[in-house]
Amino acid sequence: MNLEEKERIFSNLSMTGTEMFQLMNDLFPICRSITGNGVRKSFELIKNYLDVELFEVASGTKVNDWTIPKEWNITDAYVIDPDGNKIIDFKSSNLHVVNYSIPVKKKLSLEELKPHLHSIPEQPELIPYKTSYYKEDWGFCLSHNQLLNLKDGDYEVCIDSSLENGALTYGEYFIQGITDQEIILSCYICHPSLCNDNLSGVVITTLLAKILCNVNCHYSYRFLFIPETIGAITWLHQNKQNLEKIKHGLVVTCAGDSGILTYKKTRHGNTEIDKAVQNTLRFSGNDYSIEEFFPWGSDERQFCSPGYNLPFGSLMRTRYGKYNVYHTSGDNTDFVKKPFLIDTFSKYISVLFTLENNRFYKNLYPDGEPQLKKRNLLNPIYTLLWILNFSDGENSLLDISDKSNIPFEEIITATNELIQAKLLEEITDVGNKKPDKKF
Repeated sequence: MNLEEKERIFSNLSMTGTEMFQLMNDLFPICRSITGNGVRKSFELIKNYLDVELFEVASGTKVNDWTIPKEWNITDAYVIDPDGNKIIDFKSSNLHVVNYSIPVKKKLSLEELKPHLHSIPEQPELIPYKTSYYKEDWGFCLSHNQLLNLKDGDYEVCIDSSLENGALTYGEYFIQGITDQEIILSCYICHPSLCNDNLSGVVITTLLAKILCNVNCHYSYRFLFIPETIGAITWLHQNKQNLEKIKHGLVVTCAGDSGILTYKKTRHGNTEIDKAVQNTLRFSGNDYSIEEFFPWGSDERQFCSPGYNLPFGSLMRTRYGKYNVYHTSGDNTDFVKKPFLIDTFSKYISVLFTLENNRFYKNLYPDGEPQLKKRNLLNPIYTLLWILNFSDGENSLLDISDKSNIPFEEIITATNELIQAKLLEEITDVGNKKPDKKF
Protein backbone atom coordinates (compact mmCIF):
# COMPACT_ATOMS: atom_id res chain seq x y z
CA MET A 1 0.00 0.00 0.00
CA ASN A 2 1.56 3.27 -1.11
CA LEU A 3 0.54 6.84 -0.34
CA GLU A 4 -1.58 7.15 -3.49
CA GLU A 5 -3.54 4.00 -2.61
CA LYS A 6 -4.07 5.20 0.94
CA GLU A 7 -5.34 8.57 -0.29
CA ARG A 8 -7.72 6.80 -2.70
CA ILE A 9 -9.13 4.74 0.18
CA PHE A 10 -9.56 7.86 2.31
CA SER A 11 -11.32 9.71 -0.51
CA ASN A 12 -14.03 7.00 -0.48
CA LEU A 13 -14.54 6.77 3.28
CA SER A 14 -18.11 8.08 3.14
CA MET A 15 -19.14 5.34 0.70
CA THR A 16 -17.33 2.74 2.81
CA GLY A 17 -19.20 3.97 5.90
CA THR A 18 -22.52 3.60 4.09
CA GLU A 19 -21.65 0.01 3.13
CA MET A 20 -20.61 -0.84 6.69
CA PHE A 21 -23.76 0.60 8.21
CA GLN A 22 -25.99 -1.17 5.67
CA LEU A 23 -24.33 -4.51 6.38
CA MET A 24 -24.71 -3.90 10.12
CA ASN A 25 -28.42 -3.22 9.74
CA ASP A 26 -28.85 -6.38 7.65
CA LEU A 27 -27.00 -8.53 10.20
CA PHE A 28 -28.64 -7.04 13.31
CA PRO A 29 -31.89 -9.08 13.41
CA ILE A 30 -30.16 -12.48 13.10
CA CYS A 31 -29.88 -14.66 16.19
CA ARG A 32 -26.26 -15.80 16.20
CA SER A 33 -24.39 -17.99 18.64
CA ILE A 34 -21.11 -19.90 18.79
CA THR A 35 -22.66 -22.49 16.44
CA GLY A 36 -25.75 -22.80 14.31
CA ASN A 37 -27.66 -21.53 11.33
CA GLY A 38 -27.63 -17.93 12.54
CA VAL A 39 -23.88 -17.85 11.86
CA ARG A 40 -24.35 -19.44 8.44
CA LYS A 41 -27.10 -16.98 7.55
CA SER A 42 -24.81 -14.12 8.57
CA PHE A 43 -22.11 -15.43 6.23
CA GLU A 44 -24.65 -15.44 3.38
CA LEU A 45 -24.96 -11.66 3.84
CA ILE A 46 -21.21 -11.13 4.22
CA LYS A 47 -20.68 -13.03 0.98
CA ASN A 48 -22.44 -10.18 -0.83
CA TYR A 49 -19.32 -8.15 -0.03
CA LEU A 50 -16.62 -10.79 0.26
CA ASP A 51 -16.17 -14.38 -0.89
CA VAL A 52 -15.40 -15.81 2.54
CA GLU A 53 -14.28 -19.44 2.71
CA LEU A 54 -16.26 -21.37 5.33
CA PHE A 55 -15.00 -24.17 7.55
CA GLU A 56 -17.08 -26.60 9.62
CA VAL A 57 -15.61 -28.38 12.65
CA ALA A 58 -17.76 -31.24 13.95
CA SER A 59 -19.29 -31.33 17.42
CA GLY A 60 -17.20 -33.46 19.75
CA THR A 61 -13.90 -32.49 18.12
CA LYS A 62 -11.15 -31.91 20.68
CA VAL A 63 -9.40 -28.54 20.26
CA ASN A 64 -6.65 -28.15 22.85
CA ASP A 65 -8.38 -28.38 26.26
CA TRP A 66 -11.83 -27.71 24.77
CA THR A 67 -14.43 -29.73 22.86
CA ILE A 68 -16.64 -28.38 20.08
CA PRO A 69 -20.13 -28.31 21.64
CA LYS A 70 -23.38 -29.49 20.15
CA GLU A 71 -24.89 -27.16 17.57
CA TRP A 72 -27.66 -24.87 18.80
CA ASN A 73 -30.55 -23.60 16.70
CA ILE A 74 -33.75 -21.82 17.68
CA THR A 75 -37.03 -21.18 15.87
CA ASP A 76 -39.21 -19.46 18.44
CA ALA A 77 -39.59 -18.71 22.14
CA TYR A 78 -42.15 -16.92 24.26
CA VAL A 79 -43.80 -16.55 27.66
CA ILE A 80 -47.58 -16.13 27.96
CA ASP A 81 -48.92 -14.65 31.19
CA PRO A 82 -52.02 -15.83 33.16
CA ASP A 83 -54.21 -13.46 31.11
CA GLY A 84 -53.10 -14.96 27.79
CA ASN A 85 -50.78 -12.08 26.83
CA LYS A 86 -47.48 -12.90 25.15
CA ILE A 87 -45.22 -10.83 27.40
CA ILE A 88 -41.85 -12.13 26.19
CA ASP A 89 -41.37 -12.82 22.49
CA PHE A 90 -38.15 -14.04 20.87
CA LYS A 91 -39.37 -12.69 17.53
CA SER A 92 -39.38 -9.13 18.86
CA SER A 93 -35.82 -9.42 20.23
CA ASN A 94 -33.58 -12.47 20.14
CA LEU A 95 -31.95 -11.22 23.36
CA HIS A 96 -35.11 -12.32 25.19
CA VAL A 97 -33.82 -15.91 25.25
CA VAL A 98 -30.71 -17.03 27.11
CA ASN A 99 -28.44 -18.00 24.23
CA TYR A 100 -28.05 -21.81 23.97
CA SER A 101 -31.21 -22.51 25.98
CA ILE A 102 -32.40 -26.12 25.79
CA PRO A 103 -35.93 -26.81 24.49
CA VAL A 104 -38.73 -26.12 26.99
CA LYS A 105 -42.53 -26.48 26.76
CA LYS A 106 -44.36 -26.29 30.08
CA LYS A 107 -46.59 -24.33 32.45
CA LEU A 108 -44.97 -22.82 35.53
CA SER A 109 -46.05 -20.70 38.44
CA LEU A 110 -44.42 -17.29 38.74
CA GLU A 111 -42.38 -18.60 41.68
CA GLU A 112 -41.10 -21.50 39.54
CA LEU A 113 -40.42 -19.23 36.55
CA LYS A 114 -38.52 -16.46 38.33
CA PRO A 115 -35.19 -18.34 38.73
CA HIS A 116 -35.11 -18.53 34.91
CA LEU A 117 -35.69 -14.79 34.39
CA HIS A 118 -32.82 -12.30 34.05
CA SER A 119 -32.97 -8.51 34.23
CA ILE A 120 -30.78 -5.52 35.16
CA PRO A 121 -32.20 -3.63 38.15
CA GLU A 122 -29.76 -0.74 37.55
CA GLN A 123 -30.95 -0.38 33.94
CA PRO A 124 -34.66 -1.16 34.21
CA GLU A 125 -35.54 -0.43 30.55
CA LEU A 126 -32.91 -2.70 28.97
CA ILE A 127 -32.85 -6.42 28.16
CA PRO A 128 -29.61 -8.16 29.18
CA TYR A 129 -27.64 -10.57 26.97
CA LYS A 130 -27.02 -13.93 28.68
CA THR A 131 -25.59 -17.25 27.51
CA SER A 132 -25.38 -20.84 28.67
CA TYR A 133 -22.93 -22.33 26.17
CA TYR A 134 -21.37 -25.09 28.24
CA LYS A 135 -24.10 -25.88 30.77
CA GLU A 136 -27.46 -27.21 29.64
CA ASP A 137 -29.99 -24.74 31.01
CA TRP A 138 -32.68 -22.38 29.83
CA GLY A 139 -33.91 -18.89 30.58
CA PHE A 140 -35.43 -15.64 29.42
CA CYS A 141 -34.15 -12.06 29.58
CA LEU A 142 -36.46 -9.11 30.04
CA SER A 143 -36.39 -5.55 31.26
CA HIS A 144 -36.51 -5.09 35.02
CA ASN A 145 -39.67 -3.01 34.65
CA GLN A 146 -41.31 -5.99 32.95
CA LEU A 147 -40.17 -8.28 35.74
CA LEU A 148 -41.62 -6.01 38.42
CA ASN A 149 -45.02 -6.02 36.69
CA LEU A 150 -45.43 -9.82 36.55
CA LYS A 151 -48.48 -11.04 38.44
CA ASP A 152 -49.03 -14.30 40.30
CA GLY A 153 -50.45 -17.20 38.36
CA ASP A 154 -49.44 -19.82 35.81
CA TYR A 155 -47.28 -18.94 32.82
CA GLU A 156 -46.96 -20.82 29.54
CA VAL A 157 -43.30 -21.17 28.62
CA CYS A 158 -41.97 -22.27 25.23
CA ILE A 159 -38.44 -22.43 23.81
CA ASP A 160 -38.47 -24.13 20.42
CA SER A 161 -34.77 -24.90 20.12
CA SER A 162 -32.49 -27.82 19.36
CA LEU A 163 -29.12 -28.89 20.74
CA GLU A 164 -27.74 -31.66 18.53
CA ASN A 165 -24.52 -32.90 16.98
CA GLY A 166 -23.54 -30.52 14.20
CA ALA A 167 -20.60 -28.21 13.66
CA LEU A 168 -18.90 -24.96 14.58
CA THR A 169 -18.71 -22.66 11.55
CA TYR A 170 -16.00 -20.08 10.95
CA GLY A 171 -14.85 -18.07 7.94
CA GLU A 172 -11.56 -16.96 6.43
CA TYR A 173 -10.59 -14.61 3.65
CA PHE A 174 -7.01 -14.53 2.40
CA ILE A 175 -5.10 -11.99 0.29
CA GLN A 176 -1.67 -13.04 -0.98
CA GLY A 177 0.93 -10.31 -0.70
CA ILE A 178 4.51 -9.99 -1.93
CA THR A 179 5.69 -11.84 1.17
CA ASP A 180 4.16 -14.90 2.83
CA GLN A 181 4.35 -13.19 6.21
CA GLU A 182 0.80 -12.52 7.39
CA ILE A 183 -1.14 -9.81 9.10
CA ILE A 184 -4.26 -11.25 10.72
CA LEU A 185 -7.40 -9.26 11.42
CA SER A 186 -9.84 -11.20 13.56
CA CYS A 187 -13.42 -10.48 14.58
CA TYR A 188 -16.02 -12.59 16.37
CA ILE A 189 -19.30 -13.39 14.69
CA CYS A 190 -21.16 -15.19 17.50
CA HIS A 191 -23.00 -12.34 19.24
CA PRO A 192 -26.69 -11.86 18.34
CA SER A 193 -28.32 -8.42 18.06
CA LEU A 194 -25.46 -6.40 19.56
CA CYS A 195 -24.03 -3.70 17.31
CA ASN A 196 -20.91 -2.39 19.00
CA ASP A 197 -20.07 -5.79 20.46
CA ASN A 198 -19.47 -6.95 17.85
CA LEU A 199 -21.18 -6.23 14.52
CA SER A 200 -18.95 -3.16 14.35
CA GLY A 201 -15.92 -5.47 14.24
CA VAL A 202 -17.54 -7.73 11.65
CA VAL A 203 -18.40 -4.92 9.23
CA ILE A 204 -15.03 -3.16 9.57
CA THR A 205 -13.20 -6.44 8.97
CA THR A 206 -15.40 -7.18 5.94
CA LEU A 207 -14.80 -3.79 4.31
CA LEU A 208 -11.08 -3.82 5.10
CA ALA A 209 -10.81 -7.14 3.26
CA LYS A 210 -12.91 -5.91 0.35
CA ILE A 211 -10.81 -2.78 -0.11
CA LEU A 212 -7.39 -4.37 0.40
CA CYS A 213 -8.15 -6.73 -2.51
CA ASN A 214 -7.50 -3.75 -4.78
CA VAL A 215 -4.25 -2.66 -3.11
CA ASN A 216 -0.69 -3.78 -3.78
CA CYS A 217 0.14 -5.38 -0.44
CA HIS A 218 3.61 -6.19 0.89
CA TYR A 219 2.19 -8.53 3.55
CA SER A 220 -0.32 -11.30 3.05
CA TYR A 221 -3.59 -10.75 4.90
CA ARG A 222 -5.84 -13.27 6.60
CA PHE A 223 -9.25 -12.16 7.87
CA LEU A 224 -10.93 -14.36 10.48
CA PHE A 225 -14.65 -14.44 11.26
CA ILE A 226 -14.87 -16.75 14.27
CA PRO A 227 -17.05 -17.40 17.32
CA GLU A 228 -15.39 -15.80 20.33
CA THR A 229 -13.11 -17.92 22.54
CA ILE A 230 -13.99 -21.41 21.20
CA GLY A 231 -13.54 -20.19 17.61
CA ALA A 232 -10.12 -18.67 18.24
CA ILE A 233 -8.99 -21.80 20.11
CA THR A 234 -10.30 -23.95 17.25
CA TRP A 235 -8.55 -21.86 14.59
CA LEU A 236 -5.25 -21.92 16.47
CA HIS A 237 -5.50 -25.69 16.95
CA GLN A 238 -6.34 -26.22 13.26
CA ASN A 239 -3.51 -23.98 12.01
CA LYS A 240 -0.54 -24.83 14.21
CA GLN A 241 1.64 -25.49 11.18
CA ASN A 242 1.19 -21.95 9.83
CA LEU A 243 1.58 -19.82 12.96
CA GLU A 244 5.21 -18.97 12.18
CA LYS A 245 3.98 -16.90 9.24
CA ILE A 246 2.09 -14.49 11.51
CA LYS A 247 3.89 -11.16 11.70
CA HIS A 248 1.17 -8.98 13.25
CA GLY A 249 -2.40 -9.40 14.48
CA LEU A 250 -5.32 -7.26 15.62
CA VAL A 251 -8.68 -8.20 17.14
CA VAL A 252 -11.39 -5.88 15.81
CA THR A 253 -14.11 -5.25 18.37
CA CYS A 254 -16.26 -2.50 19.96
CA ALA A 255 -15.43 -0.20 17.07
CA GLY A 256 -18.52 1.97 16.52
CA ASP A 257 -19.38 3.86 19.72
CA SER A 258 -18.65 7.53 20.41
CA GLY A 259 -15.79 6.95 22.87
CA ILE A 260 -12.14 7.67 22.22
CA LEU A 261 -10.00 5.05 20.53
CA THR A 262 -8.40 2.53 22.87
CA TYR A 263 -5.50 0.20 22.15
CA LYS A 264 -4.84 -2.91 24.21
CA LYS A 265 -1.21 -3.91 23.73
CA THR A 266 0.16 -7.32 22.85
CA ARG A 267 1.46 -9.58 25.59
CA HIS A 268 5.00 -8.46 24.68
CA GLY A 269 4.01 -4.81 24.86
CA ASN A 270 6.73 -3.48 22.54
CA THR A 271 6.22 -5.22 19.21
CA GLU A 272 6.06 -3.49 15.84
CA ILE A 273 2.25 -3.65 15.87
CA ASP A 274 2.23 -1.94 19.29
CA LYS A 275 4.48 0.82 17.95
CA ALA A 276 2.49 1.22 14.72
CA VAL A 277 -0.87 1.61 16.47
CA GLN A 278 0.49 4.03 19.05
CA ASN A 279 2.22 6.07 16.35
CA THR A 280 -1.04 6.30 14.38
CA LEU A 281 -3.00 7.41 17.44
CA ARG A 282 -0.30 9.82 18.54
CA PHE A 283 -0.43 11.77 15.27
CA SER A 284 -4.21 11.48 14.80
CA GLY A 285 -4.95 14.73 16.63
CA ASN A 286 -7.57 12.96 18.77
CA ASP A 287 -7.60 11.77 22.36
CA TYR A 288 -6.87 8.09 22.86
CA SER A 289 -6.10 5.53 25.53
CA ILE A 290 -3.38 2.85 25.75
CA GLU A 291 -3.88 -0.21 27.94
CA GLU A 292 -1.33 -2.85 28.87
CA PHE A 293 -2.16 -6.46 28.09
CA PHE A 294 -4.34 -8.33 30.59
CA PRO A 295 -5.32 -12.02 30.25
CA TRP A 296 -9.06 -11.60 29.82
CA GLY A 297 -11.28 -9.83 27.32
CA SER A 298 -11.69 -10.90 23.72
CA ASP A 299 -9.73 -13.28 21.48
CA GLU A 300 -6.41 -11.49 21.92
CA ARG A 301 -6.09 -13.55 25.09
CA GLN A 302 -6.16 -16.74 22.99
CA PHE A 303 -3.67 -15.54 20.38
CA CYS A 304 -1.42 -14.19 23.18
CA SER A 305 -1.68 -17.24 25.44
CA PRO A 306 1.74 -18.56 26.54
CA GLY A 307 1.83 -21.53 24.17
CA TYR A 308 1.36 -19.24 21.14
CA ASN A 309 2.46 -15.79 22.39
CA LEU A 310 1.64 -14.18 19.06
CA PRO A 311 1.93 -10.38 18.56
CA PHE A 312 -1.80 -9.61 18.76
CA GLY A 313 -3.26 -6.36 20.05
CA SER A 314 -6.78 -4.96 19.90
CA LEU A 315 -7.75 -1.54 18.55
CA MET A 316 -11.23 -0.49 19.64
CA ARG A 317 -13.15 2.50 20.90
CA THR A 318 -14.65 2.16 24.40
CA ARG A 319 -13.43 -1.17 25.71
CA TYR A 320 -15.88 -4.03 26.28
CA GLY A 321 -17.50 -3.78 29.69
CA LYS A 322 -16.84 -0.05 29.99
CA TYR A 323 -19.82 1.44 28.12
CA ASN A 324 -23.16 1.50 29.85
CA VAL A 325 -25.18 -0.50 27.30
CA TYR A 326 -22.60 -3.31 27.01
CA HIS A 327 -24.32 -6.70 26.60
CA THR A 328 -27.80 -5.17 26.60
CA SER A 329 -30.52 -4.32 24.12
CA GLY A 330 -29.21 -0.73 24.24
CA ASP A 331 -26.26 -1.83 22.05
CA ASN A 332 -28.28 -1.30 18.89
CA THR A 333 -28.16 0.57 15.58
CA ASP A 334 -28.89 3.84 17.37
CA PHE A 335 -25.92 3.40 19.71
CA VAL A 336 -23.41 2.83 16.89
CA LYS A 337 -22.97 5.80 14.54
CA LYS A 338 -21.58 5.81 11.02
CA PRO A 339 -19.00 8.61 11.66
CA PHE A 340 -17.39 6.57 14.44
CA LEU A 341 -17.30 3.42 12.31
CA ILE A 342 -15.58 5.46 9.59
CA ASP A 343 -13.10 6.93 12.06
CA THR A 344 -12.14 3.51 13.41
CA PHE A 345 -11.88 2.11 9.88
CA SER A 346 -9.58 4.97 8.87
CA LYS A 347 -7.30 4.29 11.85
CA TYR A 348 -7.00 0.65 10.83
CA ILE A 349 -6.02 1.73 7.32
CA SER A 350 -3.39 4.08 8.77
CA VAL A 351 -1.97 1.33 10.98
CA LEU A 352 -1.77 -1.07 8.03
CA PHE A 353 -0.16 1.63 5.89
CA THR A 354 2.52 2.06 8.56
CA LEU A 355 3.18 -1.67 8.76
CA GLU A 356 3.23 -2.00 4.97
CA ASN A 357 5.85 0.74 4.61
CA ASN A 358 7.99 0.30 7.69
CA ARG A 359 11.48 -0.63 6.50
CA PHE A 360 15.12 -0.39 7.55
CA TYR A 361 17.52 1.68 5.44
CA LYS A 362 21.19 2.47 5.43
CA ASN A 363 22.68 5.88 4.75
CA LEU A 364 24.93 5.59 1.69
CA TYR A 365 26.94 8.67 2.80
CA PRO A 366 27.42 8.00 6.53
CA ASP A 367 30.71 9.88 7.00
CA GLY A 368 29.27 13.22 8.02
CA GLU A 369 26.04 14.41 6.47
CA PRO A 370 25.85 14.53 2.67
CA GLN A 371 25.42 17.86 0.94
CA LEU A 372 21.70 18.19 0.43
CA LYS A 373 21.33 21.53 -1.34
CA LYS A 374 23.13 20.42 -4.48
CA ARG A 375 20.58 17.61 -4.87
CA ASN A 376 17.57 19.99 -4.87
CA LEU A 377 15.66 17.99 -2.28
CA LEU A 378 12.24 19.40 -1.50
CA ASN A 379 11.53 18.10 2.01
CA PRO A 380 12.46 20.10 5.12
CA ILE A 381 16.12 19.61 5.92
CA TYR A 382 15.43 18.55 9.52
CA THR A 383 13.24 15.67 8.28
CA LEU A 384 15.91 14.55 5.82
CA LEU A 385 18.63 14.76 8.48
CA TRP A 386 16.60 12.69 10.97
CA ILE A 387 16.21 9.94 8.39
CA LEU A 388 19.82 10.01 7.25
CA ASN A 389 21.24 10.08 10.77
CA PHE A 390 19.19 7.17 12.07
CA SER A 391 19.23 4.99 8.94
CA ASP A 392 21.94 2.83 10.43
CA GLY A 393 20.33 -0.61 10.32
CA GLU A 394 19.20 -0.30 13.93
CA ASN A 395 16.20 1.98 13.44
CA SER A 396 13.18 1.44 11.23
CA LEU A 397 11.25 4.32 9.66
CA LEU A 398 8.67 3.88 12.41
CA ASP A 399 11.42 4.23 15.02
CA ILE A 400 12.60 7.42 13.30
CA SER A 401 9.05 8.82 13.28
CA ASP A 402 8.76 8.16 17.02
CA LYS A 403 12.19 9.62 17.84
CA SER A 404 11.76 12.74 15.69
CA ASN A 405 8.08 13.40 16.42
CA ILE A 406 7.52 13.62 12.66
CA PRO A 407 4.37 11.90 11.28
CA PHE A 408 5.04 8.60 9.52
CA GLU A 409 3.59 9.80 6.21
CA GLU A 410 6.08 12.69 6.14
CA ILE A 411 8.89 10.24 6.91
CA ILE A 412 7.80 8.06 3.99
CA THR A 413 7.62 11.00 1.56
CA ALA A 414 11.08 12.21 2.56
CA THR A 415 12.49 8.67 2.44
CA ASN A 416 11.28 8.20 -1.12
CA GLU A 417 12.98 11.44 -2.05
CA LEU A 418 16.26 10.31 -0.47
CA ILE A 419 16.07 7.00 -2.32
CA GLN A 420 15.60 8.83 -5.62
CA ALA A 421 18.64 10.95 -4.76
CA LYS A 422 20.61 7.70 -4.13
CA LEU A 423 21.31 8.63 -0.53
CA LEU A 424 19.46 5.68 1.02
CA GLU A 425 19.31 1.96 0.35
CA GLU A 426 16.89 -0.53 1.89
CA ILE A 427 18.30 -3.24 4.15
CA THR A 428 16.29 -6.39 3.46
CA ASP A 429 17.68 -8.71 6.14
CA VAL A 430 17.03 -6.55 9.22
CA GLY A 431 13.87 -5.95 11.21
CA ASN A 432 12.09 -9.18 10.31
CA LYS A 433 12.79 -11.02 13.54
CA LYS A 434 9.71 -12.24 15.39
CA PRO A 435 9.53 -11.46 19.11
CA ASP A 436 11.11 -14.04 21.37
CA LYS A 437 8.57 -16.67 22.34
CA LYS A 438 9.80 -16.51 25.93
CA PHE A 439 8.12 -14.02 28.21
